[in-house]
Amino acid sequence: MNISITKTTNPQVKPDSSTLGFGKVFTDHMFIMDYSADKGWHDARIVPFGRLAIHPASTVLHYGSEIFEGLKAYRRADGEVQLFRPLENIRRMNRSAVRMCLPEIPEDMALEALTTFINLEKDWVPSANGTSLYIRPFMFGNDETLGVHAVKNATFIIITSPVGSYYKEGINPVKIMIESEDVRAVRGGTGEAKCGGNYAASNRAGERAEKLGYSQVLWLDGVHRKYIEEVGAMNVMFKIDGEIVTPMLAGSILPGITRKSIIELLKSEGYKVSERLISVDELEKALEEGKLEEAWGCGTAAVVSPIGELCYKDKKFVINEGKIGEVTQHLYDTLTGIQWGKVEDKFNWVYKL
Repeated sequence: MNISITKTTNPQVKPDSSTLGFGKVFTDHMFIMDYSADKGWHDARIVPFGRLAIHPASTVLHYGSEIFEGLKAYRRADGEVQLFRPLENIRRMNRSAVRMCLPEIPEDMALEALTTFINLEKDWVPSANGTSLYIRPFMFGNDETLGVHAVKNATFIIITSPVGSYYKEGINPVKIMIESEDVRAVRGGTGEAKCGGNYAASNRAGERAEKLGYSQVLWLDGVHRKYIEEVGAMNVMFKIDGEIVTPMLAGSILPGITRKSIIELLKSEGYKVSERLISVDELEKALEEGKLEEAWGCGTAAVVSPIGELCYKDKKFVINEGKIGEVTQHLYDTLTGIQWGKVEDKFNWVYKL
């Protein structure tokens, strides 16, 4: 693939790692590539980071034709940089594209775009403990017409941001509110696609939870309104009487790459892992019987985030006395250890630049 590169003439001063939040500072460049039905993907380029100019009738503005991904680049102790399972993100983005009637990107083309861009921005990958370079690939339809139809013109962009912890609590347990009014997705909808509309629809519940002192909401299924699905920005898992339980993928839950990695890791270590329906009633009963031992969310942004409290209709469930559990800590240490090159990668998950 021919990628033209135009470097900035006004590079930024890189921020101090101790001041990094999440997604607030962006690197000097961005990758852009265009698509049209007659030419396919073309005009791949890396240009200085800046604002976009789009037509007021652009499809994305009126009909939400948009998908995105999230992954990270990590600085190893030897100074080199590596990615974590980037092909999984590319494949998931293509599955999202199919669902949203956006064009797929050939895997080799997407990987070349990603690695070329990250190599250019490599100096932006921070080295302080717990920091990384967050990578946001996204695609949107930009047909310049108000007709509703499958997208014939699209734009693919990659931007990057040096980040610290996603939650202000870091690896300390977070409090989560189980949402009982709004629903995130139903089977046959767009729940398994990583598209902006899913997140926009979650904001109202998230605002309610935040005002009550909770970090995120935990969604229930959209039909029975009792089965656990996922947290706002993460998949969710529970340790119940020694068994690891996570909601099964049935079309309304995002197939998380961290989720997949945890399942593969735990199974390799001999844990019983079940992907199935799990209800609020089952969680309450397990807690009352002393069998709900741990709970955690998992995703690229936070990696693993222990859950210390769940609240459902004003009833609070305190898990493991509000402390991080042994398995949760082990997962965090192992995954981040692999990602930063401190722990042996027995699964060939790491992609070195």
